[in-house]
Parts: sequence; C-alpha cells; structure tokens
Amino acid sequence: MCGRFALATQRAEIRALPGYPQLNVQDWVGQDNFIPRYNIAPNTQAPVIRRGDTGTVKSEEVALEPASSGPLVMHTMRWGIKYGKERGAQAINARSENLVEGVGMWNKFRGRNRCIVVCQGYYEWQTKGKTKLPHFIRHSSPDKIMLMAGLYESTIEKGDVVSLPSNARRNERRNVPLTDSSEPTYTFAIVTTDASKGLSWLHDRQPVILSSVEDVMRWLDTSSQTWSAELANLLHPWEDVKAPLECYQVPKEVGKVGAESPTFIQPLSTRKDGIQAMFAKQRTKQEATAKRKREPSSPVPGKSDEIQTEEKKVKRES
Repeated sequence: MCGRFALATQRAEIRALPGYPQLNVQDWVGQDNFIPRYNIAPNTQAPVIRRGDTGTVKSEEVALEPASSGPLVMHTMRWGIKYGKERGAQAINARSENLVEGVGMWNKFRGRNRCIVVCQGYYEWQTKGKTKLPHFIRHSSPDKIMLMAGLYESTIEKGDVVSLPSNARRNERRNVPLTDSSEPTYTFAIVTTDASKGLSWLHDRQPVILSSVEDVMRWLDTSSQTWSAELANLLHPWEDVKAPLECYQVPKEVGKVGAESPTFIQPLSTRKDGIQAMFAKQRTKQEATAKRKREPSSPVPGKSDEIQTEEKKVKRES
C-alpha cells in the first residue's frame, strides 16, 4: 500500500515537473490550498494532474465527469475517497486488480476519473517482529519527480446544485438545476499493484509508478470515458533495471502525523545521529585504544620504594 508520501519542493518546481519537460501543465486549481510537506498523510491536500474540464461536475448521485480532451491541469485535492455509509470511511488506495476486473467502487471511476499523483517519493514500513522501520522510495535521480497513477472523485452534498458539462444530455440538464453557487469537493486515491521483485522484501504492495510521458498521456486520456486492456497493461510494478528505484531507511519520526522535517527523506545512515555516525564513533574509540596500547607505559613505584620512603619519614620524626 501507500500511506505516506513527500512533496516538499517549491510550487514553481512542482509545476515544472522535473524529469518530464514534455508535460505542459497550464493551470493549477487550488494552488494556495497546498502546503509543501515532507510527510503527506491521508486527509491532507496534495496536487494531482488531470485533464482540464469542459464544464463542471454534477451531484454525487449521477456522478457525471467532464469528457477529457482538454489541457493538463494540476489540481489540489484531499487524499482519501469516501466509501460506504460509515462516517469517515475512506479509501486512500485502489487495488489495480479491482480496476482490471471492474468490481467494487472503482468501476465508476476507472473510465473517466483518472489522474496522476505527484510526489518526490513515498514511504513504506518494513515489519521486523514487533518493530516497523520506515523506508523512503524514490527515483535514483533525486531531482526527478515521481508520477503515480491515481483516481479522483468530485462530490456535492445532496440538495446542492451545480452546472453540468456542456456535453451532458438534455434530460440530465432538465433534472438538475444549473447554478455556479456550489463548489464540488475533490478527493483522490493512489492505485497500487504487487511489489516488484526488488522491493518485495519491504512490502507486498507498491504504487503504480508511470515511467514515461507516453504512459502518463495514455493514463490521462479519458476522452473515450471507458476502460481498456491498454490501460490495464499500465498497472504493473516498477521493474526498470536501467533506472531502479532507490530505497533506504529513514527516521521513525515520520510515522507521526503532522511531524515535519527534511531529514525524513534523507538516509538514516548518513545523518549525524545515524548508523554511519555510530560506526565512526566506534572506529575512533578503537583507534584511541590501540594507540594507548602502543605507547610505552611510565614506571610504577614498587614496594621497595614505599619502604624506603617510610624509613626516611621515621628518621625525620625521631
């Protein structure tokens, strides 16, 4: 699964999508709602990329979404799509198997509500007995942004009204009052698949990471409003041997929601208080011990010296 990720770079750099110069994002909806973070958790606002609207969304009962032949748009959304009737229940991940089979809640999203989740990398926890050790996974080139497959939803509370897409059918237009007074709430989830061979030791799942501009454009092409076998072929683990993902242990403090630090995406081994520092201290201590052993020791007074000193002392007092 994917329960945390990082995106702490400046907004201008995020919008430029480092590593993907061919992708041109023309607008950022809700840019001011996003705060760069090293520790993005569910319910947090984060940017995704989707196709631009040709209109606006309808209520959650009809669940209409605009056809998508428009430009690429970055959109700040809340992480976690509501599901079920239980209050507060939300899905932060969508299993690729369910998308391919078209079962469950994701069937209504997979054809028209696809997006790309932007991040520097994601966190995963390795379980060792009762201990869970956080790791950070990123591209081997640290400046390259990571693009993960996602799904999104826009909902409006019952009773609210909102304008429909320009291509909505006439009967749907008659059934829903048209107004611009209500703003839909946008939420997203990250698509996951089986872990790659190189990361299966860490966890059995990982996000679907799109490797090329062609794959990104294919995933975002929702003009047909349908699902296809071509899309299903994109839902595989990252197995690029020429550019393997980099994975390393990071501080446990990242597990606390709300905690923030640039050290969260830095290898624990290179921190001043990390493993490398511990080994360096051990080497320094060992070298100091060895040096003391090589140095000649100063003479230690024997018993005879003590007796002579005592005799001199007696004579002085007599």
